[in-house]
Amino acid sequence: MAKRLLVAYGLWALGGPLGLHHIYLGRDSHALLWMLTLGGFGGGWLWDFWHLPGWVAAANGAGATRDCGGTVPALSPLRLAGQVTVGMYFGLVAALGLPWVPAVLAQPLAVGLGVLLVSSVGDQTAEAPSILAAAFLASLLFQGRVLAVLPASLAASIAAQRHRHYKPRGVPRPRLAARLYHLGLACLAFTAPLACRGLCGAAGALSTLLALPRAATELLLLPLRTGWLLAEVLGFVGGSPARERGTGFEPSSWSERQQRAYEVLGLPAGSSAEDVHRSYRELVKVWHPDHNRHRAEEAEQRFIQLQEAYEELAGPRR
Repeated sequence: MAKRLLVAYGLWALGGPLGLHHIYLGRDSHALLWMLTLGGFGGGWLWDFWHLPGWVAAANGAGATRDCGGTVPALSPLRLAGQVTVGMYFGLVAALGLPWVPAVLAQPLAVGLGVLLVSSVGDQTAEAPSILAAAFLASLLFQGRVLAVLPASLAASIAAQRHRHYKPRGVPRPRLAARLYHLGLACLAFTAPLACRGLCGAAGALSTLLALPRAATELLLLPLRTGWLLAEVLGFVGGSPARERGTGFEPSSWSERQQRAYEVLGLPAGSSAEDVHRSYRELVKVWHPDHNRHRAEEAEQRFIQLQEAYEELAGPRR
């Protein structure tokens, strides 16, 4: 079906940063690049205004009679600059969105894919293995650091320029539904790590905001508590009976020692005397210094801890 220039300009005005006019004209690589960079960071979308007539004519078959299959495209400084810029952009996105993936793997792969995407815009393309190999080699030289995105992008862009060629003609184009499906998968693969990282950051910020009211309350009550404590020290106000007996809200040193003893014996707090005795006998057999000569120092420390814990729990019962 013939493409209309008026429709192309309408899609450019409504959804140009998302590449809708490129989807209409069958330029899927250009459309994906515009989706992931929001119209070439804004400047590329404005640049498209002057190129739309030529792209519409090319989509309708005008001026496409010569065969470029055996020739090499001319070197384009603009395409080279775009490859370097988008390669660095993809590498930084990988560093931010995939911190759990080794940098020597994620960053050069992202840089290579970004350079390859720019190389595939229009009627040109490049060899993917050469681009990825150059990006990985440059990244290994810099040990996968974040600053390696620049030399990796430069190396991949130079490799793309050296191995550039025209796309083969006469290849049947997939249907619109399949094209949109592939574009959606590519956008999802790009944005999912960033969305996950953003949600994690938002959750941390939300927990911090929720803790602010409590911290503000504690700060406002600090002068009152300080004054009350000073009055108790000077004798103007009597302390609470619970505090005088040492059984207030703060756990006493006695309960802390018992809790620690239960933990050493591997028992929940409040276990019976039989459980204490049984756990003590089993652990003493395991950690007796005579049975652990290869780690005598650690066994001696554990043995002493077991003895103290057992005396702490079994002593009051005896």
